[in-house]
Order: sequence, then structure tokens, then C-alpha cells
Amino acid sequence: MKTLLHTCCAPCSIMCAETLRAENIEPVCFWYNPNIHPLSEYKARRNALAEYCRLAGLELLLAGSYGLREFISMIYPDFGSRCPNCYRSRLESAAKYAAENSYESFSTTLLISPYQNHGLIKKIAEELAAKYGARFLYRDFRPYFREGQQKAREQGLYMQKYCGCIFSEEERFRKNKKTPKSAE
Repeated sequence: MKTLLHTCCAPCSIMCAETLRAENIEPVCFWYNPNIHPLSEYKARRNALAEYCRLAGLELLLAGSYGLREFISMIYPDFGSRCPNCYRSRLESAAKYAAENSYESFSTTLLISPYQNHGLIKKIAEELAAKYGARFLYRDFRPYFREGQQKAREQGLYMQKYCGCIFSEEERFRKNKKTPKSAE
């Protein structure tokens, strides 16, 4: 069985791919991430994923391109709901592609991260599966998160420090600052 696996990065892909392959499901990695900023980060993640796919013998489909303007347009003016909109955009691209190209199912590496809203990802993916007539392959990959991160380090793959969007990058730096927000 082949499944289209929306992939956000190489470290998150490792254990998703290994787990699926252990079930005799062959993942085809699908890169569509207009949320990732800046351009250098986008390229670093895309290139690390391409390297991982080469090493693991995985097929990789590159969809879209650097999309800061697309991402901002998608979430403006309600920046507070950026994550649901971002999930929907990326999962919709995967669901549509899977349906149009006769994949047996689609899934996402977002399901491995303990930092993502797992329930919301599942809900949105199921809605999109119904919309496009594609099967959503649900797996809770979170128990494998740390193992995947370790394997990525061992393979020398690029390890990002934030989810990907400009706002998650801002949050990363705010958490590292000792100055209260009101003093800035």
C-alpha cells in the first residue's frame, strides 16, 4: 500500500516512515510548507528532507515553493488562528493531491510532534478526506518523537529550532528573553 505522507521536515519524517514501512505501507513524502520562514530556513528543511529521502530510499514530491506571502494572506487578519489555518492549508494540499493521483491514503508527519495540536490535526484531516474522497491514515506517532530526533542527529540532518512560521520563530526568541513583554 502507498500513502502520501505530508512531510514538514526530515527529523519528523524518520520514525513516521519507519513505522509505516513496518506495517508494509510505503510512504511517499510530500513537501508542501508555505508557512516556513525565512527562505533560508525553508531551503534548509527542504534540502535536509531531500537528503533523508535519498538515504532512506523514499520517493519525494516537492509541491509549491517558498510561500511567506501566501501564508500571511491565509492567516491575515486573525493571526491567533494561524495554526488551524496552517494545518488546513498543508493537509488540504496533501488530501487533494492524494485523491487526484490515486493514492490509497494520506497522512502527515505533524502527528509525531508533541508540540502540535494533535486532535485538531486529526479533525481537519478527516474533514478534508471526506471533502476530496481520500482516505486519511491516522497514526499517533508521538511515542516515536524522541527516537526520530536522535536518529536525525546521528545522521547529521538539519535540526530546526521552531515550528516554521515567522510567529513561531518570534515565540522561540521571546521564550529565551528574560525581559517581560510589557518592557519591550
